[in-house]
Amino acid sequence: MTVAAVIETDGRFLVVEEMAEGKRVFNQPAGHLEPGERLADAVVREVLEEAGAHFVPEHVIGLYRWVNPRNEETHLRVAFGGHLNGSEPGRTLDEPIIAPHWLSYDELVDRRESLRSPLVMGCIDDHLRGCSYSLELLRDFE
Repeated sequence: MTVAAVIETDGRFLVVEEMAEGKRVFNQPAGHLEPGERLADAVVREVLEEAGAHFVPEHVIGLYRWVNPRNEETHLRVAFGGHLNGSEPGRTLDEPIIAPHWLSYDELVDRRESLRSPLVMGCIDDHLRGCSYSLELLRDFE
């Protein structure tokens, strides 16, 4: 289970450049849910660790299942939309993050071959289509 943040400001999207499977790729700030962690808390943590920014989740964009053809692993992603509330410019970012970037939709399309997975554009396309579900969709049982 992974979480991802779709963050758009002035027509540009926050993405992170990272190393994955020996290649430089672009992805949303995203990562795995840790044991005992709530989904919304996980995406806040991932944005801080990967982009050095404070994310405020406002809604769920969608749920995405993808099977990686290289290793046949199934990935389930919960994508969140929201905004940033400050940043920590000097923060050391998680490995294997190279750097965060703000890219336009067209710049992402031009880098389609360098995207970590089809989930990246799928989440952005759904965001641009206005997909938005209340955070109440997510329920935790302890």
